[in-house]
Amino acid sequence: MVFLGIDPGLTGCVCALDPEANEVQFFDAPVLEVVVNKKTKHVLDAYRMVQVLKDAAAGRQVMVTIEKVQAMPGGGERTMGATSAFNFGMGYGLWLGILAALAIPYQTVHPATWKARCMAGCSKEKDASRAVAMQHYPHSAKYLTRKKDNGRSDSALIARWGWLTYGGQQEKPKGNNLFEE
Repeated sequence: MVFLGIDPGLTGCVCALDPEANEVQFFDAPVLEVVVNKKTKHVLDAYRMVQVLKDAAAGRQVMVTIEKVQAMPGGGERTMGATSAFNFGMGYGLWLGILAALAIPYQTVHPATWKARCMAGCSKEKDASRAVAMQHYPHSAKYLTRKKDNGRSDSALIARWGWLTYGGQQEKPKGNNLFEE
């Protein structure tokens, strides 16, 4: 079974984790540039999102875990405007709709939940997720070197959470197997 992790943001990613083959593949979220009122904006490309999921599944049995996102309304340090919140939620909804249309089983997970398990004892910042993903999947580290690769690292750790939670795996001390804890 292959475990897919989806970071549903505009700069997100789908990660295909195959524990038996010791393989991790990244499929960056496909985006389009559109011009609205003479301004260029980026939006998720729904047609290519379908292709990404088909490519990631590639005829294999899959289980998808998608990060359950929510808007961060005003009032605090991490706030989101109305347009940003709408776009954020729309991307999440597109992924869910495509998963349902393709009859791909999935579950959602809150960011705090997967981070608590997959990043225990680490800072929960974006760079920390890249460092943790590189530790678990050193053969894929070359795809996680840039600051903007946090969508990839988050999707890898979301897939890892799905594997640990739904793959029947018990966490063990780190060994030679890259997929062991």
